Amino acid sequence: MRKHGLILLLAILFGFSAISHADPVVVNNLRMWRAPDHTRVVFDVSRQVEHRVSVLGNPDRIVVDLENAVPAGELSARNYEGPLLKGIRMGKPKPGILRIVLDLKQKVGPRSFVLKPNELYGHRLVVDLYKQSQAKQPITPPAPARKAYSIIAIDAGHGGEDPGAVGRRGTKEKQITFSVAQELKKLVDRDPKLRAAMVRRGDYYISLRGRTDIARRAQADLFISIHADAFPKSKSVSGSSVYALSQRGATSEAARWLADKENAADLIGGVSLRDKDDLLARVLWDLSMTKTVSDSLVLGRTILSELGQVGRLHRKSVEQAGFAVLKSPDMPSVLVETAFLSNPKEEKLLRSRNHQRKIALAIYQGIKRYLKQRPIQFVSDDPIVHIVRKGDSLSEIALQYRVSMTSIKKANNMKSNTVRVGQKLKIPAS
Repeated sequence: MRKHGLILLLAILFGFSAISHADPVVVNNLRMWRAPDHTRVVFDVSRQVEHRVSVLGNPDRIVVDLENAVPAGELSARNYEGPLLKGIRMGKPKPGILRIVLDLKQKVGPRSFVLKPNELYGHRLVVDLYKQSQAKQPITPPAPARKAYSIIAIDAGHGGEDPGAVGRRGTKEKQITFSVAQELKKLVDRDPKLRAAMVRRGDYYISLRGRTDIARRAQADLFISIHADAFPKSKSVSGSSVYALSQRGATSEAARWLADKENAADLIGGVSLRDKDDLLARVLWDLSMTKTVSDSLVLGRTILSELGQVGRLHRKSVEQAGFAVLKSPDMPSVLVETAFLSNPKEEKLLRSRNHQRKIALAIYQGIKRYLKQRPIQFVSDDPIVHIVRKGDSLSEIALQYRVSMTSIKKANNMKSNTVRVGQKLKIPAS
């Protein structure tokens, strides 16, 4: 009798499991983020979903077919001002299929992938839309020569899908880091011996590997990653700290915890497996890396000393751990934790534009002190030559090299603003 009862119970349980699995996937929400090189469309779904992506023309559109899926309601993005996406619509071409059509303003190269739940989000389906011309460009173009100034890569942590830490008043880390980064950029660009290269220029996510790639493309001499942490177990934890990469392991449990937390950002922001290679998995410790870490520690100490003039320090020495965003063998790199959003007093300060300026000024002064100790060896002053690629415009080229369109036209005897692919343009010094 017991045996028959057990069989009946198992049958009921498996029956419920089958029914549950047959329930449709619910598409609950739609979000859209625009980055300089692509537009990201994110669908929140109730569980993992099977999908197919098709590229169609006349008119240009992307068709995403979701198996056994239904919408929770009308899905619509509110803003289509970007260069790629014209609109989004839904339909049911046949039973069991939910079709989402992304109407386009131009041809794109799509990438799609699903993400498993994490501490902030449930299951997600991500569709990234890249301009076809951008998809074919090399990751790292040849670096042009430049005049004698140092380029500072300013990395505002988190962004887009990844808000970072969130304070008790709802302050998002991604907002604070971007505001401080902008203030630092103003200071750097006013200095005739420095130039700023913003890694993130808006509210969108960049992978940890992608952040260092952007800095390299900008020929950065230093890399400054700005953050504002939270410690949920205690609201009394406070103060600024600076971190560098470790060659042997974390210098403290707190540094290891923070590195693990920051390295998990790609799981929240959403990175396709196709965006990864084994670069981060390989050992980077050669003589070049050793010197870079040594220089990073010196840079970290000068910045930490200046931050100590603004407020309390959480750590009085530069700590080290395996931060993925700092794994660059060709430029000193530090991660600055401005304060703790989990501390009510510091959250209030971080929301203040005046305090943001003070933090930015401290970082800037730390950079200046470092460059006095370890001056950058500059490349030659030979004329810069830019080879026009598909998608380039004269205005974008002028912005890239911080010169006027008029000066480029004069240096190249141009009578119009039109440029052609393959054209070699001399870039004037100013």
